[in-house]
Amino acid sequence: MSVSPVQMSVSSARRRIRAPIAAAIGAAVLLVLALGIYLYDHSRRDLIANGVTVAGVSVGGLHENAARVKIERELGRRLERPVTVSFDARHWTLGARAAAPPQVGLTVESQQLRRSIEQALASAGGGRTVAVLTHKVHPVVGISQLASKYPAYIIIDRAAFRLRFYRHLKLADTYEIAVGMEGLETPAGLHSIEWKQVDPPWYVPNKAWAGALAGTVVPPGPEDPLKARFMSFDGGAGIHGIDPSEYESIGHDASHGCVRMRIPDVISLYSHAPVGTPVYIA
Repeated sequence: MSVSPVQMSVSSARRRIRAPIAAAIGAAVLLVLALGIYLYDHSRRDLIANGVTVAGVSVGGLHENAARVKIERELGRRLERPVTVSFDARHWTLGARAAAPPQVGLTVESQQLRRSIEQALASAGGGRTVAVLTHKVHPVVGISQLASKYPAYIIIDRAAFRLRFYRHLKLADTYEIAVGMEGLETPAGLHSIEWKQVDPPWYVPNKAWAGALAGTVVPPGPEDPLKARFMSFDGGAGIHGIDPSEYESIGHDASHGCVRMRIPDVISLYSHAPVGTPVYIA
C-alpha cells in the first residue's frame, strides 16, 4: 500500500517531537544519578576508612564525631585500670585516682646515711644497725592550687591536627591547625610560649629550605607568611596565622615546623595565652 505525502509528513513530525523528549528524559536521568552520587559522597566526607585504629581502638567505618566518642570511652576505661607493682612476694596496687591526691612525703638525708653506713662497715665492734635520717617533704603545688598555677595551657595533637586551649585546666577552645611536614616536623614535647608579637615580621631561619631568603627578615606585608599573630616556642618555631589563600593547608602536614592557624583563631588564642603558657605537643 502506498503512503501519501500527508502521512509521511505526520510521521516525520512525530519523530522530530520524540527526539527532544527522549533527550530531555535522558538528561533528567543523568541529573538524578549525578545528584545521588554527590549526596552519597557528601555523606561520606568524614567517614574513616576501614582498618584504621587509634591507640589500639578500631575506628574504621565511623564518622569523626562517633570515632572521637569511642576513643574517649575506650581509652578512659583503660586509664582507669589500676597499676600493680611487684617486688618478690609483695605487691602494691595503685589506681589513677589514688595517685592524684597530694601527700606529704619523706626524703632521706643521703650524705648522713652514707657516712653512717661507712662507719658501721669499718667498725670491728659495736652495733651494726644504722638509723636512716629523714625529713618530711610537702607538695610544692597541691591539687587545689593547680588551676591557679596553670591559668592557661595549650595541648597540640599533631595526628589529629587539633590545638586545644585549657583555661584553669578546663577545655575552653579547640582549633583546627596545620603542623610540620615530613622531615620538618613540629617538635614534640613540653615547651612554653617564649614571646609574642602582633603583625610579626618573618625572621627567616638560616636553613637550606629557605633558599635565597635564608637568614633575612621579611617585614609585615604581602610577602610575609606570618599573619596577624605569632607566639614563639622552641626557639624559631611558633604558632601563627596564615593568609586565607592558604587555609586549605589546615588539617595537613604542611609547614616548616610551625603551627598554622586561621587568622580569627590565632587572634583568639593570642588574647588568652600569655608568655609562659605551657605548650605540650604530642
